[in-house]
Amino acid sequence: MLPTTVSIYLALSPVDLRKGFDLLSGLVKEQLGGDARTGDLFLFLNKARTRLKALFYDRTGYCILYKRLDRGTFPLPVVITPGSARVEVSPEQLEILLQGIDLPEEGASPRRRKASSRRKVH
Repeated sequence: MLPTTVSIYLALSPVDLRKGFDLLSGLVKEQLGGDARTGDLFLFLNKARTRLKALFYDRTGYCILYKRLDRGTFPLPVVITPGSARVEVSPEQLEILLQGIDLPEEGASPRRRKASSRRKVH
């Protein structure tokens, strides 16, 4: 469980997840307008949304968590503002994201929700 003071940010542009600590922290600064040393959690997805890296700083150094899904894709369970480089997600949304549960977008029509629930699983 994360402390309540930690903000969680999801990068909206796909990232080459071969990047390590230094390059990911550079992306936080250059593309997301943040500072990786704040202790906030920064999430990055690959283009296919089948892999996720989380970067955070714990006062002694950087930590990376890496998850690869066996099937399906990581959902984007948040409303995205066009032109944004990042979006803040809640701890509940992070849990949903990490579980790979595909939720309908807020305000999506029932038809769209039905279509999204029939997505092909790899």
